[in-house]
Amino acid sequence: MANDEQPERESPFKGKTGLERIWRALFYSIDGLRAAYRHEDAFRQEVWLAAALIPLAFFVPASNIGRALMIASVLLVLIVELVNSAIEAAIDRISLDHHNLSKRAKDVGSAAVMIALLNAVATWLLVLLG
Repeated sequence: MANDEQPERESPFKGKTGLERIWRALFYSIDGLRAAYRHEDAFRQEVWLAAALIPLAFFVPASNIGRALMIASVLLVLIVELVNSAIEAAIDRISLDHHNLSKRAKDVGSAAVMIALLNAVATWLLVLLG
């Protein structure tokens, strides 16, 4: 690197290691869940759906593997919705102007959520009717 070149700047939050990093990550994750619940209608609806479906999975006639698949498919919907919400927030932070790439990013995130929801429906139907 030449003397006049600056090294790429990294986040000042990087560099924490060990238990301190895990402890901080826990609270960042809780903050993220709270923010998603507070600001994202779809996430809120899916949380309530999960609150109903996950306990229900323990009362339906299914094997333990079937129950695990049912619960995992519901949790996958929440995970994908969180990623989609993060994409949307980042795009909106960059610019609220209409741009084809912004629309594409948001549409692809939305498609991922739809596929996760279809996966949950298919999983539940296959376990319950199989």
